[in-house]
Amino acid sequence: MGVSYGPQSMQTGDSSEYLLNLPFEAYTDSPTLRSEETSNANKVDEVPRDQQGPDQVGPSTWRKLTSWMSFRKNHLHSWPLLSDNPPFKEKSKPHRSYGWRLCLRTLLVFVMLIAESNPIKNNSGVIQFISLAFGIALSFFPDEYDRAASIWKHGVADHIEGDASHWPTDRSREIIAVNCHSHNDYWRKIPLFSALQAGCVGVEADVWLFDEELYVGHTASSLSSRRTLRSLYIDPLVEILNQQNPASPFRRILDTPVRGVFDADPNQSVVLLIDFKTDGAATWPAVAEELAPLRDRGYLTYFNGVDIIPGPVTVVGTGNAPFNLVTANSTYRDIFFDAPLEKLVDEDNHEEDPLTDSSAPTEGSSTGSGQGHTGMPDTLRPNTFNITNSYYASVSFKKAVGFPWPFHFTQRQMDIIRDQVRVAHRYGLKVRYWSIPSWPVSLRNHIWRILVQEGVDILNVDDLVTATKGDWKIPVFDWWI
Repeated sequence: MGVSYGPQSMQTGDSSEYLLNLPFEAYTDSPTLRSEETSNANKVDEVPRDQQGPDQVGPSTWRKLTSWMSFRKNHLHSWPLLSDNPPFKEKSKPHRSYGWRLCLRTLLVFVMLIAESNPIKNNSGVIQFISLAFGIALSFFPDEYDRAASIWKHGVADHIEGDASHWPTDRSREIIAVNCHSHNDYWRKIPLFSALQAGCVGVEADVWLFDEELYVGHTASSLSSRRTLRSLYIDPLVEILNQQNPASPFRRILDTPVRGVFDADPNQSVVLLIDFKTDGAATWPAVAEELAPLRDRGYLTYFNGVDIIPGPVTVVGTGNAPFNLVTANSTYRDIFFDAPLEKLVDEDNHEEDPLTDSSAPTEGSSTGSGQGHTGMPDTLRPNTFNITNSYYASVSFKKAVGFPWPFHFTQRQMDIIRDQVRVAHRYGLKVRYWSIPSWPVSLRNHIWRILVQEGVDILNVDDLVTATKGDWKIPVFDWWI
């Protein structure tokens, strides 16, 4: 047996006393239906709200009377008498935290502010916000090249005997080499491998010499004992190239040129740009020694005193790399210089007297900091930088060309780019601009298109996906993100 409750009229002035005196009626647990009399006896005629008198209380008033109880919702099933409906009909509502509600309200206010800031183009403001929101959301997902880079890092699974879908050098299968440079490559989730998976032909490593070890990082405070030039770049490159050049009955090692990392383009060399962060004279011998595993296997591009002998890996020194030590050996070089593009002397327009570089230290000195300032000669001649000692000719885009405002190149800026490209190519050097504006994306893509169109050899990029796909059109969502 149990109890049942039927709402009765009550005096609102003394609700607490009334609740204590509520009548309880017996009911049966039998599955059979109640008799019509019992049902009618407990039935209460519904009175319209506008006709309710002061002594009549509707469901909404009942909720108001019981809303002061903090446990009404939390203990609804424990207190069925305080519910307007039977417990089994109560629908659970999703719990929304305060933080989630605050986030939604903030986003809504942000949309309204963008729309109100430009009443004429309200739709454009909403599109800008949606673009920004999607851009932020996508930044939390792993890069497609980072996901696929595990193939490079861990190697292809052991080939099943008789499986014709694999071959010894298929680690880089279907990857097309692209003339892009992975800027600050050590910042990527998988250094070196992500860039190679994207098809980049250049990677960058900032090195710091401490206790005869070369550590890789952007600043001294970011260095780690596990992140060294050997562990992040030298050893992985040796492993990849060993697999790309297996000893087998089908290949005569002495008669066949060494293959590079890209199976579809085995003659393409990968450029390892080493940025000297510590003193150039002290760091130079440590870098040269660290390259021994690549040098001993014939994997490095080098100058033999007469010609350039290409190899799967080309090492270029920048930052505090000393130019005087690069050129010290006239019969063998396997570390090339990153020449300052803005200091190249135009053979057609130079004066009879050689150009004096007032910003450079005296010849033979290794004191200085930054690209193109260490170990530089007092005077720069038209042939100071050439293919026997240099590979890149680089400069800061913001410093040499300037910001394209308003979002297009002026004639003067175009003339600067064309003159620098022309002079560098005359000496056989590859042009690279760093510090290219990365935002808005539409402007960055426009700069990329112009640079490639004008003959710049390699793009200095952070966004590997967009750079290597080459689709630099301007979709609607690329205007502001």
